[in-house]
Amino acid sequence: MIATVRPGRLALVLMAVVAGVARDAAAQPPDLDPRIVKLVQTVSDERLGVILKKLESFGTRHLLSSTDKPDKGIGAAREWILAEMKSYSPRLQVAFDVHVLPKGGRVTREVEARNVMAVLPGKSPRRIYVSGHYDTTARVGGQGAANAGGPTFRDPDAPTPPPADPNAPVDNPAPGVNDDGSGTALTMELARVFGQSGIDFDATLVFMCHVAEEEGLLGARAHAQKAVAEKIRIDAVLNNDIVGGSVGGNGIVDGATIRVYSEGPEDSPSRELARFVQRWGERYVPSHKVRLMSRPDRFGRGGDHSAYSPLGFAAVGFRESRENFTRQHDPRDTFEGISLPYLAQNARVNAASAAALALAPAAPTVNNQRGQPQISRRTSGYDANLTWTPSEGAVAYRIFWREAWGPDWQHDLLVGGDACAARPNAPANSLPCGLVLPNMQIDDFVFGVAAVDAQGHESLVTPYVAPPRAATPARQ
Repeated sequence: MIATVRPGRLALVLMAVVAGVARDAAAQPPDLDPRIVKLVQTVSDERLGVILKKLESFGTRHLLSSTDKPDKGIGAAREWILAEMKSYSPRLQVAFDVHVLPKGGRVTREVEARNVMAVLPGKSPRRIYVSGHYDTTARVGGQGAANAGGPTFRDPDAPTPPPADPNAPVDNPAPGVNDDGSGTALTMELARVFGQSGIDFDATLVFMCHVAEEEGLLGARAHAQKAVAEKIRIDAVLNNDIVGGSVGGNGIVDGATIRVYSEGPEDSPSRELARFVQRWGERYVPSHKVRLMSRPDRFGRGGDHSAYSPLGFAAVGFRESRENFTRQHDPRDTFEGISLPYLAQNARVNAASAAALALAPAAPTVNNQRGQPQISRRTSGYDANLTWTPSEGAVAYRIFWREAWGPDWQHDLLVGGDACAARPNAPANSLPCGLVLPNMQIDDFVFGVAAVDAQGHESLVTPYVAPPRAATPARQ
């Protein structure tokens, strides 16, 4: 039978809602998984610094830079990243993800683009990505001139002026320590931490160092399209781009917060991932605040997460809270602009979020085979009747809801496995699990459900989202 919340209990909940003091989902964290606590603590400031200095030593990692020098250019950089991640753990499957990019746009000649990826196989094929991009660029005037509208700044969307010899490498200095050595170092450090953790994760983890981001997200887009073609399930992409500086170009210091951008609409997969990062990242790293940004990215800017979300993958972009634009796309993007303690905190939030999600069951499905959300007012006409499919490994489910105007989940209710008990009198087209919330008008609230395993690991929330209505002709 469908589980029903006892009227007395629901009355208390509704009274609390009206009074404005209902239990906040994030106010009473459950016991933390000691394995994740240890994993988060293993992130090393020192190792992040070693990686960044090595990346800086290549001088440039531009997509079109040298590939035949032992210690300079993109060729040397990608070989070092590959060898370094291979050294972390025999559990990691490290390889190049190769794509040939045609001439066009900022790519002035056909070039081979090599993403570097380290895969930590899990019990299931669903994937969770942690990523950054290792390529760099330095343009006339840098990002500071772009923001100020300076006359020396060239249109960032214009092709890179070709050298006299179109096949000559683009080897002008572009150290890119923060953009995006910081995201690359974070990704590599978490590959080490997860690979050496000894934890058997349910999801497969992928630590991806993308390439050709500065030329239009090309490496990430090629990989995302490949994932679609090969029907690879990607549950989450945590992309990190410019996450190592705590001092803004205007002198404001913020080493205690990180911005997370996500593509809308409000209940898109990417927005649910952003909420998950805030919910669980802050629980495991309570000294670091996650600031959710309700837009795809900063004005006029983009990152590799934007290559995944249009294809239906949940993807978010981490950005430092205070940027120094004079150090972006500029030879001044050096190690001196990095705060290792701040970068390490951002790495810990990533680690906590990825680990919590990788240990949790898969998110429930709330739609039927026709894509319709299984939420109704039956049988009274005034209740919230929710149904969903069970998730393997789940022993309970957490129901979330918020007022229909609110951006974040406001309340939650944990229900046990009896919500998925046999329902002999259930409608033929309903889903196996169900819950009735009496006198909860489904017009006034947004609802969602997450799966919870025996250890308390919680999946992403699957919201009940009404399909868009077809446009109706205007009355004549």
